[in-house]
Amino acid sequence: MQSRVGWITEVGLLAAFITITGTFKLPGLLPGTEFQLSAPLAVAICAVFGFGKYITAGMLSSAAGLVLGTQSLVNVFIAMIFRITVGLILMLLGRSWPVILLAGPVGSAVARLALGGIIGKAAIPLLLAAMPGMLYTALASWPLTALLARVKQQKGKVLGHVIQR
Repeated sequence: MQSRVGWITEVGLLAAFITITGTFKLPGLLPGTEFQLSAPLAVAICAVFGFGKYITAGMLSSAAGLVLGTQSLVNVFIAMIFRITVGLILMLLGRSWPVILLAGPVGSAVARLALGGIIGKAAIPLLLAAMPGMLYTALASWPLTALLARVKQQKGKVLGHVIQR
């Protein structure tokens, strides 16, 4: 059982990771096709740390973005659609590698469809523009999940060593 301080610390670090990686975008060839590095990290966080920590860290990250002025309410809404979709997929279908590969692209597609509904524009062009990012997310989610799983495992070993002293 994790202590309350440990839980808060872990969620805070995860929120910081999401916030920082959300500021980095790989440019695409066309406007709107850029890839946000936080998408595959978010999938990995949900797969490794569970939905509760993932959604809490995501909400804290969005709150930080609002406070810093780097996100609008629409950005936060779309991010939450992505997060809830990814979380539901992983909770319902498990954490096998095919599910992890598909969760991010499906989350992105659902978020783009929601964005199309909000702005009243055709969702198909929004989905097509997101395709390169969806591919990058699928390709990066599994290695990031494996990396975070190793980090989480090592954290347990380090804490056990410290407690023994």
